[in-house]
Amino acid sequence: MAISFRFSCRTAGLWCLLAGSTLAGHPVWAAGDEGGDHSVKGRMEQSDRSGGKAGTRQKAADTVHQKAEAHPQETILVRARRRERMEVKLGGQAGVLGNRKGLDLPFNLRSYTSSMILNQQSQTLGQVLQNDPSVRTTYGFGNFSETFIIRGLPVYGDDVAINGLYGISPRQLISPQLYDSVQVLNGASAFINGAAPGGTSIGGNINLQFKHAGSEPVTRLTGDYTSKGQGGGDLDIGRRFGRDDQFGIRFNAAGMDGQTSISGERRHSVALGLDTDWHNDNTRINFDINYQNQNVQQGRGSVVLNSGLTSIPRPTRPGRNWSQGWSYEDMHYVFGLLNVEHDLNSHVMLYGTFGGLTGHEEGNYDTVYVSDGLTGNGFGYGAYIPYQQTNESTRGGVRAHFRTGFLKHEVNAGGSALWSEASTGYAGGYLGSTNIYSPGIQAKPDSVQRISATPSAKTQLYSLFFSDTVSFWHDRIAVTGGFRYQHILQNSYQYTPTHYSRDAITPVVGLVVHVNRHASLYFNRVEGLNQGLQAPAKSSLYPNLVNAQQFLSPTRTVQYEVGGKYDIGRFSASLAFYRLERPTGLVQDDGNEQIFRASGRQRNQGIELNVNGEIIRGLRFNGGTALIQAKQVKGDYVGSRAVGIPGYTINGNLEYDVPFVKGLTLTGRVTHTGHQWVNVQNSLKIPNWTTYDLGARYTFMMTPKRPMTFRFGVENLTNSHYWASSYTAFSSVNGYLTQGLPRTFKASFSTDM
Repeated sequence: MAISFRFSCRTAGLWCLLAGSTLAGHPVWAAGDEGGDHSVKGRMEQSDRSGGKAGTRQKAADTVHQKAEAHPQETILVRARRRERMEVKLGGQAGVLGNRKGLDLPFNLRSYTSSMILNQQSQTLGQVLQNDPSVRTTYGFGNFSETFIIRGLPVYGDDVAINGLYGISPRQLISPQLYDSVQVLNGASAFINGAAPGGTSIGGNINLQFKHAGSEPVTRLTGDYTSKGQGGGDLDIGRRFGRDDQFGIRFNAAGMDGQTSISGERRHSVALGLDTDWHNDNTRINFDINYQNQNVQQGRGSVVLNSGLTSIPRPTRPGRNWSQGWSYEDMHYVFGLLNVEHDLNSHVMLYGTFGGLTGHEEGNYDTVYVSDGLTGNGFGYGAYIPYQQTNESTRGGVRAHFRTGFLKHEVNAGGSALWSEASTGYAGGYLGSTNIYSPGIQAKPDSVQRISATPSAKTQLYSLFFSDTVSFWHDRIAVTGGFRYQHILQNSYQYTPTHYSRDAITPVVGLVVHVNRHASLYFNRVEGLNQGLQAPAKSSLYPNLVNAQQFLSPTRTVQYEVGGKYDIGRFSASLAFYRLERPTGLVQDDGNEQIFRASGRQRNQGIELNVNGEIIRGLRFNGGTALIQAKQVKGDYVGSRAVGIPGYTINGNLEYDVPFVKGLTLTGRVTHTGHQWVNVQNSLKIPNWTTYDLGARYTFMMTPKRPMTFRFGVENLTNSHYWASSYTAFSSVNGYLTQGLPRTFKASFSTDM
């Protein structure tokens, strides 16, 4: 299959302008980690810290060097074990604010490192986020795309950012092996990242950071196995070279193929990444190009519940598969970005980012609809759906640091733009009666046939942003104020053609108070933004609807949050209290007419606690809990809880270094999720569920200079039967049920070559 990486003349011109100015030695823009580790403030602080401690560091370095020479194998082994540790950090890339420490941010942001991805053999982004107590993962409607629920609101795969840039991540499933960290921001983020192209990321944001070559060379080979019969591996190579190590290259190749722990289901994945970077004293450039393929054969999808059900079907045997042998989904993506940042002087930095993605998806999908909860009887419906997309995304700006009297300022100003074109099609048909406990074989109907994709949607997002973070009293207090102007243009060409072109301004206010060097309190008032609600069509229920099928102004979700953080490096904790309110649609009578307005209101409020790090020597913990009350406070079904949103979630990961067996670490994880309502009337619900995972890893010296790590783990140790999720994106229908995975065995090894 040929896949082209297409760009419009508009974006090609921007790339040429950037490349030409960079080659000339005077880049017009600079981009990267939105100020990343090389920001002006970061370099100045690093210089200040190093000035008075150079002698101390030199003595410490000499001591370490002497110990390393005396016991080289011991040093290599200690480094290898440290690299394998589970690690979650407060802070990360906060969009237009750049890379920030967690204590300095008025938001709740944390980063999961690549060591956790490697140790848990995660094959999708959802498997990585199983470690987060405030995130739950479910499937999209009728396919295998992962949808992430944060603070009771969804994040689609389309709306996952990479290096802070929207529009360049694979749409349905994301292979995590290409990334150095997975960062989760809890809360609304329209100012930080702009409006997301898929219309989600309202209650939170997920950002991925590409791997790049570090200061130490790496050549790591990994092989892994997942029951029943999946085998795969990963090759990770990183080098720096040139004067002052100014050039860097990182290559990753990962793959997996075979039958999963679900009967009949097979999965195949390939991920390739080439990440390069270059720097001198004033300029830093990164270029990343990646390819990903995910294929699912006879994948077990969700179960849709028809209206009128009076009971919920019991979960099937954990490994049972109700999907048909002819169903499949195949997804190919090529995506990448170019980041450049340039320091005009010690106070001002310019940055810019250009990225793109081209994707090709197709599949035969079969969906089971249950009409009798007691017996599991229902019917199947199949469809062939192709999907193609081309996205182009860019961002540029300036970051400046200066003083006005006793006040320190960090000013961020710039803009972003995203262009997306999508084509799709649909060829479906009825499959006949079925039963989730005894599905049988259903032939693919003639109507489910290959068709060509035709243009379906075009999206253009433009924004301008400005913020000023003012700090004083020796940086103990920092106040952030700013805004983002956002224009949303969306055209739909299939079924009922629509045109949408609206704009909005979203402000932000944040406050951070440093109690001491290791603790801070924070507050924020921020908004989420997405395309406005669309009125329903005229019907017997709404015969006099005057604004039928019209779109309203962009929907604003307003968040207030207050919390505290504690971080001493090896241990960190955060506590947050928040309230989110978002409008919902409501048809109201106005004399002899009916009008659709965004006059309903859903309120999500809760508490989040996260604890990460080393509790005592050799014992590490990552986890916490999230309490949430998501209910309708105005409009239809006032007082009803939101469908598919558990009232509480609890996660706990433990690692214990066995003291009497050098190199042996025991691991465990507990995941608990509260009950979830299935319908808006709150008459049906799925019960709470708990799973237990156990594992171990052993690191030793295979040769005098080559460490090796063996891992073994069991997920869902008790083989629990449970419905994991009842979430639905469609408020007018029942939720659809996603069943939890059966007991799964995993084994892997890694060695440094």
